[in-house]
Amino acid sequence: MNRSLASGHVLHWRCGLWIALVTVPLGLSGWRPIAPPPSAITGVVFVDHNSNGQRDAQEPGVAEVAVSDQVNVVTTDPAGRYELTRRSTGGLVFVSVPNGYKATHGQWRALKPGHETHHVDFPLRIDPPRRSFRFMHASDTHVSESSVERMRLLRELVDSLRPAFLLMTGDLVRDALRVGEEEARRYYELYLSEIERFSAPVWNVPGNHENFGIERHQSLVSREHPLYGKGMFRHYLGPNYYSFTYSGVHFVGLDSVDYDDLWYYGHIDSTQVAWLKRDLSTVPAGTPIVTFNHIPFFSGILSVSGYNDTSVAPTLIRIGGVTQFRHTVSNAYELISLLTARHDYTLALGGHVHAREKLVYDVDGTNVRYYQSAAVIGPSGRPGMRMTSGVTLYRVEDGQIDDGEFIPLDTPMQH
Repeated sequence: MNRSLASGHVLHWRCGLWIALVTVPLGLSGWRPIAPPPSAITGVVFVDHNSNGQRDAQEPGVAEVAVSDQVNVVTTDPAGRYELTRRSTGGLVFVSVPNGYKATHGQWRALKPGHETHHVDFPLRIDPPRRSFRFMHASDTHVSESSVERMRLLRELVDSLRPAFLLMTGDLVRDALRVGEEEARRYYELYLSEIERFSAPVWNVPGNHENFGIERHQSLVSREHPLYGKGMFRHYLGPNYYSFTYSGVHFVGLDSVDYDDLWYYGHIDSTQVAWLKRDLSTVPAGTPIVTFNHIPFFSGILSVSGYNDTSVAPTLIRIGGVTQFRHTVSNAYELISLLTARHDYTLALGGHVHAREKLVYDVDGTNVRYYQSAAVIGPSGRPGMRMTSGVTLYRVEDGQIDDGEFIPLDTPMQH
């Protein structure tokens, strides 16, 4: 025996008791659970006067600092507090280190899995802006046990020239694309042990060789592996795209390597483009911008190397029914439009091509320089077009970035 009540409830007589049941009205597709509240990340960005990583008495918060989970970007309030509603699945949060500060204990944190709420503080140390400074651009270290001496040559150069920091634009490890977990981890751990010895901070972005296991026919790695694709880079090196500001120049590290099924190609995905819009919205108009990423926006090396359709990484690739160049960023114009809209986008740094390359185009409006770094791993190319191994040292004066000085790695110059 049943009795109907309002709002879809029914009283059902069972074992001498009236039991309330909930019914779904006809015409609805079915019952849907109430979504749990989104998880939150909260914390404080503060001045760590004693560099102990803990917020002590008399250590103030820092206002207007951008914090992100690679999807959302928020800025801290006057007390240095922030709150993110977590939407990303990257499992980390980072601070965009602001002008006039350094991160005392790293600029990113991994989030504990299975937790709905997270509290993450970011300690900063005051580092007054400089009218002039130097930074170095290096790329394609391809670290392995057999090539680690190349990294040590680079470290000696950094120790000698003492740049403020080093930008490393991908292909950091010998290979994670086509190998199993044990081998890939070994390369990553070797790379980490080497950069920890550098006398200057190292800012890393991934190259194609950092994408773990995606060439599954060779790696035999499952798509379900927790470190698959971008996961291994994030596990060891943190966010695969991020930003920081140093002495008035805003540096944006991008991940320009996308992949489709088994194959990588040059592209910046829509999630990252949306993040970039949010990041740039926190940066004052007119600020000089430098981007650094692995696969370059543009490159003439495609014509130098010649058309190739037989190697493991041919010249062209077909994505979503559209044929495109594999070794440049297919949506570069979308990025350039964003970067030039309100800011002084002056320099786009890339790697991947294993050659020092300088491209400058005369265009209406902003003239961006598209410069690639040579490979640390060694020379490349063919007889008559042998590309020297080396790095580029840039000097910045009152926000103006020079054209860079190429320094061969095998015969370091004295400075």
